[in-house]
Amino acid sequence: MTARQRLAVLVSGAVLFAVPAGAQTISIVTTPTGSFTNSAGAAIAKVIVENTKYRAIVQAQAQAAVMPVHSGIAEFGMSNTFDPTFFVTGTGIYEGQGKHPNLRQVAIATTYRVALHVRADSAIKTIPDVKDKRVSSGFVSQKTIGRTISALLANGALTYDDVQQVLAPNVSSSANDFIANKVDVLFFAMGSAPVKQAAASVGGLRVLPLDDSAEAMGRMRKILPGVHALTVDKASNLDGVTGPTKVLALDMAFFTHKDVPDDIVYAVTKAMHGNKASLVATFRAMSLFDPNQMAKPVQDLPFHPGALRFYKEIGLAPKS
Repeated sequence: MTARQRLAVLVSGAVLFAVPAGAQTISIVTTPTGSFTNSAGAAIAKVIVENTKYRAIVQAQAQAAVMPVHSGIAEFGMSNTFDPTFFVTGTGIYEGQGKHPNLRQVAIATTYRVALHVRADSAIKTIPDVKDKRVSSGFVSQKTIGRTISALLANGALTYDDVQQVLAPNVSSSANDFIANKVDVLFFAMGSAPVKQAAASVGGLRVLPLDDSAEAMGRMRKILPGVHALTVDKASNLDGVTGPTKVLALDMAFFTHKDVPDDIVYAVTKAMHGNKASLVATFRAMSLFDPNQMAKPVQDLPFHPGALRFYKEIGLAPKS
């Protein structure tokens, strides 16, 4: 059994879009079914199938996408921008694991809005109020999640030592724990299916607002470089938001392996750039995707030549 076949057996929630027989297959690895990157990956796969000659498979799994893409098991993956930076350089959550030189940037796929949610009737009103409460931790399969929660706690001048830690292997399991009342706080991407499920299960949610002061944001950026605050307003797809609320925003990187043929990466990049409406129709959160910002560099992550070829053609080539 090949490495790709083993992955297909191990992952859950694979999504296959039908195309003519004989088309070359490319895969997009995402986090578990229903998560933000899984939904975004499905939207991108649909655009690829509709606008290129390739057959796209979305493969949901527990581990970070940087790992299977770097090993060559999958062609594409997506994550927040700091995860590939840490992975490529062997720093942050990958400290001591050595450098990983095989990843290449394709695009900034969208902006990712995350928050700490509580039950609508909870006495927890602010992030500092989370002190001594039950919070998901561990995340051995998704260390980036634990680091992001650490940054959100830091926004309120807290650390994991200030809360009751409840171990969870991944973010989907932590959402189940929240619904089961095993933890007091739900961390997830805003607008994601698990957030909607939690809201329906517990009688509504409330988002804990971010402190966007220079001091609070500085504490966060020591843990997650490049993050920023974004104001969101009440919307039907954003559970827990009743008025203008500041939340944590992260750019999402779409990346590939250095040996994926230039023509494939070129075609995928072009399809993403020209089909925002289709992306949004499949996954509403892709409304924050900006085709003109696709070539925004990710620290320490070189561009794939196929992506650069397209950006040069349309005048979007990055200057660094």
